[in-house]
Amino acid sequence: MTKTKKKSGNGVSLGTLLALVILCVVIAIASPNFLTYSNITSVFKQCTFNAFVSVGMLLCLITAGIELSVGANAIFCSCLMGMMVQMGMQNGVLMVIVAIIAGTLVGFVNGVLLTRLHLPHPFVSTLGMKNVLWGAALLVTSSQMVSGFPKAATWFGHSDIKGFPVAFIFVIVLYVVMQIFLSKTTLGRSIYCVGGNPEAARLSGINSANVLTFCYTFSGLMAAIAGVYTTGRSGICNGTMAIQPYDTDAIAACIIGGASFMGGKGTMAGTMVGVLIIGVLKNGFTLLAFDTALQNLALGVVIILAVFMDVTRERMEAKARRLAAANAAK
Repeated sequence: MTKTKKKSGNGVSLGTLLALVILCVVIAIASPNFLTYSNITSVFKQCTFNAFVSVGMLLCLITAGIELSVGANAIFCSCLMGMMVQMGMQNGVLMVIVAIIAGTLVGFVNGVLLTRLHLPHPFVSTLGMKNVLWGAALLVTSSQMVSGFPKAATWFGHSDIKGFPVAFIFVIVLYVVMQIFLSKTTLGRSIYCVGGNPEAARLSGINSANVLTFCYTFSGLMAAIAGVYTTGRSGICNGTMAIQPYDTDAIAACIIGGASFMGGKGTMAGTMVGVLIIGVLKNGFTLLAFDTALQNLALGVVIILAVFMDVTRERMEAKARRLAAANAAK
C-alpha cells in the first residue's frame, strides 16, 4: 500500500472520515438541534433510500459502468404498489413481492442491454431506461398520487425501535454482508477484476458478461427495496418523483467513499461514509433553513468536487505507479 492510499482498517479513507466529522461539528455549532436524538434518527431515515441505491451503484462503478436508472426504478416499483391499491388489492406482502420482482427484472434488462445487445456504454442504456421508467411510473398510476397502502406494505419504511429506524438497521447488516461478499468471495473479486483489468479477467477465464449482468440485476433489486422503503416512509407513491436526481446522489456517495469512474475500486464502508456525508449535508441545509435553490447549488458543487476528487486521485496514483516503475528499473 502506498502512502497516497492511507486508509483505516475497513477500507475507509481517513480523509473522508475526517470530512464527515468536520461537517458534523460545523453543523452542530451552527444548529443546536443537530445532535438531538430525534434529528440523528431523522438523518438515518433520510440516508436510507440513498444507502440502498448506492449499493447497486457501487457494484456498477466497480465494473467501470454506471447506473442512471436506480432512482426511477425505485419510484416505478413504488408506483406498481400504488397501482395495486388503485385496483382494490390490499395484500401488502404481495405488493412488496411484485415490486421486488419488477425492480430486479428491470436491472436484469439493463444488464442484458449492455452485455448481450452490446450497447456502447451503460450510460446510454440506463439513461434511456430512466426515462422509460419515468413514463411507466406515471402510466401505471394514471399520473395520480396514491395513498392508502396496507400496513404490511408500509411496515418496512415506518417501523422503528425506540425511534431508531428498522430499515437503517437492515442497511447496516446489508453493508457488512456486501463488504464481506466483495472482499472474500470469488464473485466479489471477479467484479473488481472485470472493472480494474478487463484483459486479466478474460485471461483468467472470468465471464465478464455474466458478472456485469449480475451487478446490474443486483442494482435493480436494491432499487426495488428502496422503492418499498420510500413507500412505507411517506405512505404515498408519486410517479413525478422518478425524474429526481437520486442517481447523482448515489454516484456522489460512492465517489466520495473512494469508488472510481475508471473501475476496480470502491468499498461498502467508504460508500456508507459517503452516504452519511450527503445525508448530513441535506439535514444541515434543512436545519439552517437554506433556500431550495441554494441547496441544489451546493449539492451540485459537492457532486462536481466528488468527480474532481476521483480524477485527482487517479492522476496521483498513476504518477505513483510511474515513479515506482522508474525506481524499480534503476
